Amino acid sequence: MSDFEGLDLQAVEDQMAADEETGGSHRLVLGVLDGTTDDAEWVEAIEDGQVLVLNVEGDLNELASGFARPVKGAGGDLMHFRGFLIVTPASVTIDKSRLNT
Repeated sequence: MSDFEGLDLQAVEDQMAADEETGGSHRLVLGVLDGTTDDAEWVEAIEDGQVLVLNVEGDLNELASGFARPVKGAGGDLMHFRGFLIVTPASVTIDKSRLNT
């Protein structure tokens, strides 16, 4: 039995077409925010419709200063949560309603 017999190629192609139309990549990127990744890479990921979940290793304000303004300017959102920085493009909303304030 071929590994591809159960693969619905039409569904995959339809999803790829939908991603191209909406500009979303449906990707969640896990990473570390420690100053070793160029700010332009984070901005490019957000512009590509990706969601970033970054483990913050250092001073958040200093580490995010190079990309926070462009992300916000493009309609994206940033949220610090339990040692992580969540960064989303304009097409993704961070729902904070379940957090106890």
